[in-house]
Amino acid sequence: MKDEEARVEAALYASGRPLSLEEIAKAAGTTSLRRAYQIVKKVMERINSCLKAIEVIELENKKFVVQVKPEYVKVAKKFSSKPLLPKSVMKTLTMIAFYQPISALALAAKRGTRVYSHIKLLEALGFIEKVSEQGRQKLYGTTPFFSSYFGLPHDINKLKLKLASLFPKEALKEGKENPQKQV
Repeated sequence: MKDEEARVEAALYASGRPLSLEEIAKAAGTTSLRRAYQIVKKVMERINSCLKAIEVIELENKKFVVQVKPEYVKVAKKFSSKPLLPKSVMKTLTMIAFYQPISALALAAKRGTRVYSHIKLLEALGFIEKVSEQGRQKLYGTTPFFSSYFGLPHDINKLKLKLASLFPKEALKEGKENPQKQV
């Protein structure tokens, strides 16, 4: 029993991303999703009650992730390794999340022409996708993978509210429109 919990704890820590219940079951060495859920809930309870800066949370889609608590993110960033995406690409991704659906042209007006290469990279990583077309312009939005990777809600309105609470100054810095409005 303790071995199952330790294996799930190790998988959550090492993955660096949200894990599905199926992945947790595999780590625990069980085929029962019910059993995997019980195990991960025990791990979550123990970690959340014992550790001050680290937490395990359950996301909307029955995925679980180990993360730094919001109040300790600034401290952790000072010691973290190289990020997945450069700061400029993260800003573009934030703008897409805030203003989705948004065209590449509208993004370029806010951030400059470098967004075209950012869009290609973000699409290749699966964080954004073409959600519709407006005439000849493609409109982009975030994917479910984006939401699960960053531990954010997939519902666009909830996502925008969450991002507004996390990044109000940075998000509005290069765009004059209210992030609650869709462009």
